[in-house]
Parts: sequence; structure tokens; C-alpha cells
Amino acid sequence: MKKAANVKGKVKKEEGTVEKAKNRYSDEELEEFRQIILNKLEKAHNDLKLLTESYTTGNDHDTNDTSPTFKVLEEGYQVFSKEENSKFAARQSKFIKALENALIRIENKSYGICRVTGKLIPKDRLRIVPHATLSIEAKRNQTSAPVYPPSQLTSNF
Repeated sequence: MKKAANVKGKVKKEEGTVEKAKNRYSDEELEEFRQIILNKLEKAHNDLKLLTESYTTGNDHDTNDTSPTFKVLEEGYQVFSKEENSKFAARQSKFIKALENALIRIENKSYGICRVTGKLIPKDRLRIVPHATLSIEAKRNQTSAPVYPPSQLTSNF
């Protein structure tokens, strides 16, 4: 029995017909990714709830906010901690939105397709980063912040 051979993105079949390379994931594969995303979404929502509770004081019914305190350093730390938790919560909300967008792409059957190259993102990458919209190749080619030579970094004061 002859095996199919790969020829530059195309699969050559036994009969000599040529079939295009896979351009989307199957429904079974999309369901696997959907389950991964739903699990991550549940955890992300729980984490967001904990973060939000940690920087809001609406649920406190004790005397912490009515008793005078002179512990300035401790208060400063508490404010800093609340600000940090607020930042983490904002980041977590962004992550949740990205996961929800991935679910929409699964419903549209466009999940796992790199938005730059149009190629399929490898399954291993999607299992680790299920909200990914870029392949590793596209991510590496993505431009980062401009790099200025040291002569342009000095001020003229």
C-alpha cells in the first residue's frame, strides 16, 4: 500500500490527485480547544473575583475604617497593595476578554489561524496559549519598540 507524501504544503495521494494542505482545525480539534478555554475561563473568573475582593473594601463591616490609626507605613503599604491588585485585576480582565474572543473564533471556525501569515498555529502552542492569534513565526517578526542609538538618548540640557 502506498503512503501519502508531503510536497511543499500539498499532500500527494495514491491516485496522483493533489489535495490542499489543511487550512483549519477539525470540529473535534476545535472542541478540544473549546474545553481548554472554558477551563481557563473558569479559573480566570475565580482569580478576578479574588483580586477584586482584595482591593475593594465594600464588604468590610468592622471597625478598620473608623478607628484612628497612626501607622503611616502600614497604610502606605495597604494602598500600594490595593493599587497592585487593581492592576492585576485589569490584566486579568483583558485575559478573560482574549479567551472569550477565542471562543468566538471557535464558533466561526477561524480559531487557530494566524492573523498575519494565514497558516495554522501549531496545536502545542494553542494548548499552552489558547488565546493566541499569532504563530511563533509572526510573533518573532512582530516589531517591538524602536531601538535608538545611544547618541539620540542623551539630553541637550
